Amino acid sequence: MKKYLITIDGGTTNTRVALWKENKEFLSAVKSEVGVKDTARDGNNARLKKAVKSMLEEILERSGVTYEEVWAVCACGMLTSNVGLWEVPHLTAPAGLEDFAQGIKKILIQDICPLPIFFIPGMKNFTGEVSLDNLEKMDIMRGEETETAALMELCPQGETLYVLPGSHTKFVTVDRNLKMTGCLTSLAGELLALLTRGSILADAVKREFVTGDYNREMLLAGARQTWETGLSRAAFLTRIVGQFVTASQPSCASFLLGAVMAADIQAVKTSRALTVTEDMKVVIAGKEPLRGALKELFMEDGTFKEVTVFQGDEDVLLSGYGMCVIAKKAVLPSLPRP
Repeated sequence: MKKYLITIDGGTTNTRVALWKENKEFLSAVKSEVGVKDTARDGNNARLKKAVKSMLEEILERSGVTYEEVWAVCACGMLTSNVGLWEVPHLTAPAGLEDFAQGIKKILIQDICPLPIFFIPGMKNFTGEVSLDNLEKMDIMRGEETETAALMELCPQGETLYVLPGSHTKFVTVDRNLKMTGCLTSLAGELLALLTRGSILADAVKREFVTGDYNREMLLAGARQTWETGLSRAAFLTRIVGQFVTASQPSCASFLLGAVMAADIQAVKTSRALTVTEDMKVVIAGKEPLRGALKELFMEDGTFKEVTVFQGDEDVLLSGYGMCVIAKKAVLPSLPRP
């Protein structure tokens, strides 16, 4: 009986394979430090294919499951790009879960596994020529659409702004018809890492991020400074804080965190990549302390009246769960009725 589903989520630096029950219950996952960066460097995807094949075999052996018991193998993220396993064109916003299901490319790659792989497309904000006049309106995502699909099922809110913090933080808007209407990407996490470890600010923050609880007062102070004088000036003021206000590493790191993330909230409000309204609910996923800190900043800004965090089990792999949701929409309608 086919009662399991396998998901493969591939990024720039890492790839993760997870095993799920048919009811979307998470069972197990394995991870490899191989990603599309290796394809770009090597000029071919042989290393990536080998890593995925190995992880698939490992998770099946570990769980005592065979391919005969698996009804679908799904892949998303950068695995669907030109440096992944199989390139799938982006869908164009607005796109609902049924659109993503219909956009799946079912490809058999025999040197990876004996089952066809369901490659789930990403999304872009519009179709047509991109110029300097409309550049800021364009954005793309591969993988975050599945995380959004998971959040739409696990904490449905209707017209919502979903926030997915990370190295590249994604903001995704969903309308009342449950279609993703646009996405916006920032370099918040990557920028924070560079400032923390590779800039003159490294001394003030001791080359460490905020761990555990952040200093709320300093977090908000950093955010307000960005809103008043811009990110570049606010970031430098972390050094001034460290020399003249407090030498506390958590305080300085909290100030810098607030300064960087405040720029994202400003972008959400002014960017043409998203269509947001004050009535939209905001749902923030991710891990602490970023999740809680972003909620603090959205509340401090005051534009959106309802801001919540996704309180689901942190062991739930959102991208994998979302792939399960989309795969079921693709497969179940085609199954014969009893």
